[in-house]
Amino acid sequence: MKQYKITVNGKTYDVDVEDVESGVEVKAVAPAAPKPAPAPAPAPKSAPAPAPKAAPVTKAGAGEIVAPLGGTVLSVSVQEGQQIKEGDVVLIFEAMKMENEVVSPYSGTVKKVHVAKGAVLEVGQVLVTVG
Repeated sequence: MKQYKITVNGKTYDVDVEDVESGVEVKAVAPAAPKPAPAPAPAPKSAPAPAPKAAPVTKAGAGEIVAPLGGTVLSVSVQEGQQIKEGDVVLIFEAMKMENEVVSPYSGTVKKVHVAKGAVLEVGQVLVTVG
């Protein structure tokens, strides 16, 4: 007589099989103890958070306003020496056939405007310096 373990539909059974000349006798025994559940796979590592875009260190004072996307400058709303507040629109540019406003994260005086209407922007390019 031989003993086998057979799994049917996820259940494991211990089975005794006897080989005799007149035929095969199969006797089923009570189901075997269930296998322990496999340990869960470790959670996949999440992708690292994207690096933050150039963020201002402080809201009031000096800082550079940079292009969030590539595109073409449609208009510049500020001039050197002008007082601006946080949230003021400094320029409008076109990217992916949409007009986008660039707002100042700073309050202060415009020290330098680095672009003009029609300029082609690159991501991260300095647009305006506020001091």
